[in-house]
Amino acid sequence: MGWLFSIIIFILDVWAIAQIINTNVATRTKILWILLIVILPVLGLIIWYFAGPKSNVRM
Repeated sequence: MGWLFSIIIFILDVWAIAQIINTNVATRTKILWILLIVILPVLGLIIWYFAGPKSNVRM
């Protein structure tokens, strides 16, 4: 069951990083957000969801 949680977190982290890349914020800001998500996958994802830059691409 732990592997399923890990896969879900990994997929959500990749999605969040893709969303960060598609923003109009400065490159330095993008790098900091991506590092936060890579270093703290679960907590970084939660912080990004509430406070991070949002993508300009609508799905």
